[in-house]
Amino acid sequence: MATVNTAWDHVSGNIFKTWVIMFLFSLFTVAVVYIIARGFGYGEVGGLGIVGFALIMAGIMNFVSYFWSDKIVLGVSGAKPIKKEDNPEVYRIVENLCIAAGLPLPKIYIIDDTATNAFATGRDPKHAAIAFTKGILQKLNKQELEGVTAHELSHVGNRDTLLMAVVSVLVGTIALLADFFLRSMFYGGRDREGRGNQLFVILAIVAAILAPIVATLIQLAVSRRREFLADASGVLLTRYPQGLASALQKISGDREPLEVANRGTAHLYIVNPLKGQDAKQWLAGLFNTHPPIEMRIKALREMEGKI
Repeated sequence: MATVNTAWDHVSGNIFKTWVIMFLFSLFTVAVVYIIARGFGYGEVGGLGIVGFALIMAGIMNFVSYFWSDKIVLGVSGAKPIKKEDNPEVYRIVENLCIAAGLPLPKIYIIDDTATNAFATGRDPKHAAIAFTKGILQKLNKQELEGVTAHELSHVGNRDTLLMAVVSVLVGTIALLADFFLRSMFYGGRDREGRGNQLFVILAIVAAILAPIVATLIQLAVSRRREFLADASGVLLTRYPQGLASALQKISGDREPLEVANRGTAHLYIVNPLKGQDAKQWLAGLFNTHPPIEMRIKALREMEGKI
């Protein structure tokens, strides 16, 4: 007999897969930092000390990102706050879904752009914000807009902004260390013979070249997994998978790019705002910020009648 996957199965499965990826990413980060530290000539104890220092620095950067990343993203995106009287219908949709999700009402922003898209940001549910483009408010019907809103509120409830900030800092830490090591190898004044175990020097060179690429792939894998999770969690709020599925179809079908979007903020949006840049091939698709729309819609269709 065929297994029936409910929306709850999709939620729990995506949460499990995300944390498996994060656990492996943490181990990967520690291993890369340790290898590069040994490549610099530090012994076992010194290498572990560098690992500890790198993790402390990552923690400090996460702290800064935790408190200010939302303001930066909203500013870069040209999002403007609105009041309830400015758009009562949107406020009602957000308010009703917040009650269903048990979340406080986020600040609501509008991006003056006719492209169809939306994103959520904020360090926690009490300091969250959700932004809609003018295009998405004009081109989607109420049920589709509810699906999009539920998806974005799920990002807030699932703490996805915080998780992606942590991942971004880990990726940045690896990239900075790798770049510093390679520069020191080719331009530094330190005696290469004094670096210690030559095996670790070779391993460090390989790690410095490959680790940033692998780290970026992991970051994008986490981003894609959280999109699946937000889709499933959003359906549990609306109880209507068709609404979000239809919205995704319309948004992806709108070929107008979002002018204020860039590669640094693309992963926040419900659909990649850099239109035409989603790769279809499996290998190239590893570098996408979002899962293929076809896969997301297929997963939503499978939830119909199984909530």
